[in-house]
Amino acid sequence: MAVTRLGSDFDEFVVARSPALLRTATLLLGDRTDAEDLLQTALLRVARHWSKAIENPDAYTRRVLVNLAHDHARRRRRHPESPAPEPDLMAVQPATESAFEDRTELLCALRELPDRQRATVVLRFWEDLSVADTASLLGCSEGTVKSTTSKALAHLRHVLDLPTVPTAIGAGHDH
Repeated sequence: MAVTRLGSDFDEFVVARSPALLRTATLLLGDRTDAEDLLQTALLRVARHWSKAIENPDAYTRRVLVNLAHDHARRRRRHPESPAPEPDLMAVQPATESAFEDRTELLCALRELPDRQRATVVLRFWEDLSVADTASLLGCSEGTVKSTTSKALAHLRHVLDLPTVPTAIGAGHDH
């Protein structure tokens, strides 16, 4: 196999985007160590297809991360004797103890979501993707993204003991 030089654009992308991509991977998996491995694998795949990925490397890499996270979840379901990892609560350090407690509670609740719901919430609200972009990335319809988001937020509100919101999810927020 011939060694291909990717150039400085790939190196710059990795340096600039790795911290944000690692946070996304951590939120998708709930474990920083697994997320680091996932990100390394994702970046290797992106490097192999850099000529395609260079058009929109963030979107391409997010898709690879989501696909790898899905594969990881599938393997985890096949081997349920392995305990689920504890969430990495120090991935992003909040400024105050109260904020830390809120973040801890939110990350634990996020970890309880089914994989597809967690991925949808992470992409819609952490990555701030539109419904259309999230649907494209997950390979589903916009309606599926909206209903999955609605179910996930309802579950999070219940677990976090938050009041319900009377308006429809996604109304006016399809950017």
